[in-house]
Amino acid sequence: MIPVCRLVDLPAGESVRLDTTPPVAVFNADGELFAIDDTCSHQDASLSEGWLEGCLVECPLHAASFDLRTGRPTCLPARKPVRTHEVHVADGMIHVRLAADAGATGEGSAA
Repeated sequence: MIPVCRLVDLPAGESVRLDTTPPVAVFNADGELFAIDDTCSHQDASLSEGWLEGCLVECPLHAASFDLRTGRPTCLPARKPVRTHEVHVADGMIHVRLAADAGATGEGSAA
């Protein structure tokens, strides 16, 4: 498990980028926490710098949108999903467990 930050330091509507390999973005979508690979599957852009609306994040480069729950793109130009990761909160601290399979696209867990 990778420590991210304190829950109080990630307010609703915000995200934080982890410098893991690959980079991971953790989002607070209206109180639900999600973690996905930070790099858009369409082109090399940081999703943590995108726009969050509900459970969707829009890539800042070409407006591809991804569902934080599944990692699947919801519109073009992205066609491939991004990987999701488990999120847990323990003692007020957010932690991420990276998906074991780089090709996996399972659902991230909200704490």
